[in-house]
Amino acid sequence: MALTTAPPPALDLPAPDFTLPGTDGRPWSLQQGRGARGTLVMFICNHCPYVQAIQEYLVRDTSDLLTLGVHSMAIMPNDTRAYPEDDLDHMRAVAARWRYPFPYLIDETQAVARAYGAVCTPDFFGYDADLKLKYRGRLNAVSPSRPAAAGMQRELFDAMRLIAETGQAPQQQTPSMGCSIKWR
Repeated sequence: MALTTAPPPALDLPAPDFTLPGTDGRPWSLQQGRGARGTLVMFICNHCPYVQAIQEYLVRDTSDLLTLGVHSMAIMPNDTRAYPEDDLDHMRAVAARWRYPFPYLIDETQAVARAYGAVCTPDFFGYDADLKLKYRGRLNAVSPSRPAAAGMQRELFDAMRLIAETGQAPQQQTPSMGCSIKWR
């Protein structure tokens, strides 16, 4: 596990378009998954302890974002030959176990992860209604060595709510950190 931190956001960049296969057996495009008031594109995987540590909060926050008109899409970018626990069959099992309220997609060529500039799992890209980047930060302060604390701030949720309500980027954005993407 190589710990990697996401770089500072380049705000207002447009979301790169894509179409990727989902765990539900259908292809998903960015346009099909976008929300009326915002879109969250997440790079996650099955084996990363940083992703595993936030699963319950990821499901809670993306479910709550739906009520605000913000849709989410998760993309698994890792090399599945080197990390078979991240393959499509395992992705289906994880999505079913956690009842993901978003499409879980596989980036087999890693072209989408490269287009976004994703560097780690998890890596979060929050877009406004016009698909302009407004947030690139962490979900919350939870990590494998730091469990949730009472009153913990819902950083990603609060950021996406602000974006949905005002179109503005949050002033404070703490970079996401996690396992490096497993490039081919």
